[in-house]
Amino acid sequence: MGSFMCVLLKLLLFHLVVAASAFSSLKPYYSCHDEERAALLQFKQGFVIDESASGDGAYPKVSTWNPVEGGTSNCCAWSGVQCDKRTGHVISLDLSSSCLYGSINSSSSLFRLIHLQRLNLADNNFNYSQIPTTIGNFAQLTYLNLSASVFFGQVPSQLSQLSKLSSLDLSVSLDSFPGEKLLSIRESNLRSLVRNLTTLEKLHLNFINISSTIPDSIANLSFLTSLLLRDCGLFGKFPARIFELQDLETLDVRSNQDLTGYLPEFNRSSRLVSLKLGGSSISGNLSSIRNLDSLQELDVRACNFSGPIPDWFANLTQLTYLSLSDNNFSGGPLSWIGKQNKLTYLHLGNINLSGYIPSSLRNLTQLFYLHLRSNQLTGPIPSWLGNLSRLAYIDLSYNRLRSSIPESIFNLMDLQILFLVDNSLHGTVDIFKLENVTHLQLSANKLEVLTESRTMNASLPNFRVLGLSSCNIKEFPQFLRHEQNLFWLDLSRNNLAGQVPKWMFNISTETLEYLDLSVNSLTGFGQPSPVVLPWVNLQVLRLYLNMLQGPLPIPQPSILFYTISDNKLTGEISPLICDLSALQFLDLSNNKLSGMLPQCLGHFSDDLRVLNVRNNSFHGVLPQAYTNTSNLRIFDVSLNQLQGQLPRPLANCVMLESLILSNNEFHDVFPFWLGTLPELKVLSMHHNGFYGVIGKQKSNLHFPELRILDLSHNNFRGKFPFEYIFSGNPMRGITLGQPTYMDTNSSLTVGGTPTPYIYEFSITVTNKGVDRYYSKIQEDFGVVDISSNKFEGKIPKFIGNLKGLRLLNVSNNILTGSIPSFLANLTLLESLDLSQNRLSGEIPQQLTQLTFLGNFNVSHNNLTGPIPYRGQLTTFDVTSYEGNPGLCGDVLPKKCGDPNASQPPPSTKEENDSGSGFELDWKFGLAGFGSGLVVGVVLADVAISRRREWFLEIVGRIRLIIKKRRKSRGPRNSVN
Repeated sequence: MGSFMCVLLKLLLFHLVVAASAFSSLKPYYSCHDEERAALLQFKQGFVIDESASGDGAYPKVSTWNPVEGGTSNCCAWSGVQCDKRTGHVISLDLSSSCLYGSINSSSSLFRLIHLQRLNLADNNFNYSQIPTTIGNFAQLTYLNLSASVFFGQVPSQLSQLSKLSSLDLSVSLDSFPGEKLLSIRESNLRSLVRNLTTLEKLHLNFINISSTIPDSIANLSFLTSLLLRDCGLFGKFPARIFELQDLETLDVRSNQDLTGYLPEFNRSSRLVSLKLGGSSISGNLSSIRNLDSLQELDVRACNFSGPIPDWFANLTQLTYLSLSDNNFSGGPLSWIGKQNKLTYLHLGNINLSGYIPSSLRNLTQLFYLHLRSNQLTGPIPSWLGNLSRLAYIDLSYNRLRSSIPESIFNLMDLQILFLVDNSLHGTVDIFKLENVTHLQLSANKLEVLTESRTMNASLPNFRVLGLSSCNIKEFPQFLRHEQNLFWLDLSRNNLAGQVPKWMFNISTETLEYLDLSVNSLTGFGQPSPVVLPWVNLQVLRLYLNMLQGPLPIPQPSILFYTISDNKLTGEISPLICDLSALQFLDLSNNKLSGMLPQCLGHFSDDLRVLNVRNNSFHGVLPQAYTNTSNLRIFDVSLNQLQGQLPRPLANCVMLESLILSNNEFHDVFPFWLGTLPELKVLSMHHNGFYGVIGKQKSNLHFPELRILDLSHNNFRGKFPFEYIFSGNPMRGITLGQPTYMDTNSSLTVGGTPTPYIYEFSITVTNKGVDRYYSKIQEDFGVVDISSNKFEGKIPKFIGNLKGLRLLNVSNNILTGSIPSFLANLTLLESLDLSQNRLSGEIPQQLTQLTFLGNFNVSHNNLTGPIPYRGQLTTFDVTSYEGNPGLCGDVLPKKCGDPNASQPPPSTKEENDSGSGFELDWKFGLAGFGSGLVVGVVLADVAISRRREWFLEIVGRIRLIIKKRRKSRGPRNSVN
């Protein structure tokens, strides 16, 4: 019996040990320290759980921290907590993606966990807290991740005290805060951090504002495997030694546009797996990476690489990610593509590719992202694209493709994004077949889009982006009634007419950010006035070139870009416009709006960059208040009935580049105070009541960037001070053929994507009595027009310095003196108008050197002598020269050599005339002989001459003169 009990006890003990062992695998056999448990609970109480504080897949780990109600008091068993098995101290805290929302500071109970070795607080929302300086208390820390957690301000220098760190990640989330730099780090702190943290293996500082050069000492971090410095405002030369770090696997310095340098020749020992330089200014030749056989990711998008894309790219067979877009490659076919059969991401936009889309692309069976935008690809869209079954993104926009859209594309079940803008595609598109596509752009083709399903019970599309510009649509698509998730809708350049249907006011009212209905025949919105548009998050509204009538519709305060020009709007601007506090671009031009401009337009938005109310019927004075924080770049109030003086606070608009005041009723002296504006390029004031002498100014006001000045048709008098307005001006050094245009631009974030918007300068220039409207102006375009005033004096020599001038008009003034030969220095001149003045003397021969001259007018002056018979001056008709009684030439009724001419005939020997094979030399000899005047003419060295007939005509005229004179005077005695 005793032995039986002994066996029974042994069996029981065995089961207890097994059970204990099993239990220990689920829960630690050690307990956390009371003070650490209390610190964790106190830390938890400082936050609320908010699902929006973290990204997808997050869950609140701290919700399990409950020592009562069925929970455990052993904090070592709590989610995200790890303790040392020997001491029970908390050594690791992972609260990443835990939906935490709230603030944190240096007194937080978190910093009582002094034994921590790993801390991960990534993907939470700490509500713009600063990273606490007490972070330096964690002397044992080897891993620190505070990324994407809405910390704000300077990164504390105390981080450099964490000498055991092997991984540091402070990266900001681009998705949550696009373009916003929440964190900054001083250059000195960065250098200190790199100097002290010598064991670092991973340094991740993406989207932190560093704004300095990269310390060379980073190359001393010999254990470094991953360096991420994306979009940090870095500049200067990238230290080449960093490329040579033996253990470096990942390098990302994308979007640092002022970061320069060259790729070295990598050797085969390099472990680089991911090399991302896109959006920097690093340059070189791609041949330097030919030895990186292990490379899986390569991004050199928008760098300064050039030359051909080498064929040995076919050897980089491990590539999964490749972006070569927006470089200066010499293009050619895609013959090297196809062997990289692991590729999932291929971005080859704007690199001069030509030819057909190669069939070798069909080998990329893992591809889900295909971007061939903005090349010169021709031929059809190949049907075999439909065999790449994983494709989710296709962008073939801005090429020269000619075909219908293959039916196989509609069978791609994973396809979500299809962009085919601006090709020559044709045929019919049934968008109801694109069941899973959420982003569709078909604009600017020759497609016929079916907006009604041909099948019964077809599922309705669920678009987020829909671009159907120029698709021959005659009515608003009915399926839009059911779209509640759109953030981009473009129906411009179609045949939409009449009223916008009322049901449009109910679609996507919470999500729509971009709406373009421009260039149609719409007449209204079918709503009572005033029309307040319902889309609460709308940022871009484009309604220009329609037939809209009635009052100006007012969008919601979220609007950033609003253009409704070229319609038939009437009435006054509603005071509701003053609520548009975020507005950056406002264009109301070419309507029939009236009343006074609201005073709030001067100051209601410091972000306002463009204000264009051109060609309406506004009256009264300009808005009077402008702050020195204004970002106003373009201000156009021309072609209205505005009056009074210019508001002096306009001088506060230090970013102003274009000020157009023409065709109004302003009554003021010349605004020399605008000369302080450092960016002003265009100043147009013609057809107003400006008056007075433009005197010399004591202060240094020199309009440093002015390229276009139009003061015509005013009442200015006195001498025009060219040397004061244009001293130090760029027109003195403008070179021909600058490819850029004057514009102002902004990058708006639409649907989470940064989207550039460009508003180009425009101006009307009167040339030879004809108004010419320039819808965009090149940077090298210089104009001075001071015509139709009362300017006097001589044409100043300083004008000859303005070598960038294209148009110069000083007509209809009271200028005197001769036409100066230094005008020939203006070699880019296309139009020169000196008419309606009191200029005298001859037309300088040097003006024949103006080879670009297309308009020349010196009419109605007191000019004498011959019209220079060479170059462009021979191409102008009589209207360019008439009204000068002393002027002669082939195009005038008075020919040179006419007996009634007031000057002798011109010299027949032209400057540098050396290719005719003859020389004409003639002399007049006068002597009294017999009873008449004897004229001796000597013709020397006359060969077969082009001018012989002209010479004989002159001799004949002289003989006729002598004959008439003899007849009138009768016989005379000889005079010896």
